[in-house]
Amino acid sequence: MAETAPKKYAMLVPTSMGIRLTPVDSQPFHSSDTLKMQATSAESNVASVASYLGLPVKVLTAFVKGSPVSHFIKDNLGSRRMDFEGPEFEQGGPWGYRHQINLADSGWGSRGPRVHNDRAGEVGRELSVDDFDLDRIFAQEGVRIVHLSGLIAALSPKTSRFCLDIARVAKENGSLISFDLNHRASFWKGREAELSAAFADIASKSDILIGNEEDFQLCLGIEGPEAGGADLDGKIDGFKEMIGRVQAAYPNAKYFATTLREVVSANTHMWGALVTDSESWEVVMPREIGVIDRIGGGDGFVGGLLYGILKGWDVRKCTRFGWACGALAATMLTDYAQPADEDQVWSIWEGNARVKR
Repeated sequence: MAETAPKKYAMLVPTSMGIRLTPVDSQPFHSSDTLKMQATSAESNVASVASYLGLPVKVLTAFVKGSPVSHFIKDNLGSRRMDFEGPEFEQGGPWGYRHQINLADSGWGSRGPRVHNDRAGEVGRELSVDDFDLDRIFAQEGVRIVHLSGLIAALSPKTSRFCLDIARVAKENGSLISFDLNHRASFWKGREAELSAAFADIASKSDILIGNEEDFQLCLGIEGPEAGGADLDGKIDGFKEMIGRVQAAYPNAKYFATTLREVVSANTHMWGALVTDSESWEVVMPREIGVIDRIGGGDGFVGGLLYGILKGWDVRKCTRFGWACGALAATMLTDYAQPADEDQVWSIWEGNARVKR
């Protein structure tokens, strides 16, 4: 039997790139006049763990032709060691296409974070497989894991179709599919039946399903936890029970994951995680972490988990690495983790914050 050609990309993410504006010195947005700008999207945040640790990553997205913001985004993706491709749309005048803008107040102490999304005219809503050669990407170049997000799947009817088509072609070509459900009520309003069907279709092809209790209930119609209660052990038991029902409904999936978070203050969280590989559970009970900016912590966790799966680690090691990547992201001004190496991540897991010379 002929050997299968190695796949060029460890991970591929379809996404709608935008910019994030954050006040300096942890100030509220409404009272600030100096802002830090960065290129952002939840899906590229996930892929950053793998790209910074040396694995080849590709981003599928859309750009506004001639836009300085598009130029900024491309330079940023390149600096993250990511390949990217996507159509260039004419702006169409001042009221035409643009990239999304995320207005983010990180919070401080007793003042919680506030995030406002400005997505009018978002060019990423136009994403379509008609603009990509999926045979080249999946059959010729090859992809080991495709990471899909409910944020992109629900962005517009076009992007729902885009994600469905990518999931189908990825599955046909032997790629693993990761799906972070990421329910957003504002995206689903008036489209519940349409999106329920699309999410169920993607989930049926997925190997890795990620979400909290509400995500599984609202996106996939899975009955919520029967056990549980206010205490942490009860919540964990309830989540495990619910995942049993998800496994029965979506038997193709092997991995199921969620994070646990208790907010002490904007700068101190109790951070934990639950993951199963359908054979055993790994539970990281919440531990205290310091937080500069919580946005992107969940993406860091997913990125670390997927990196572990790509490396062939067992569920215990994958979960712990994911937990530590989420904790790392919370210490950074960007909303994505930028690990220097695996040792830095494992030092976070071990609680070793001593200086390394």
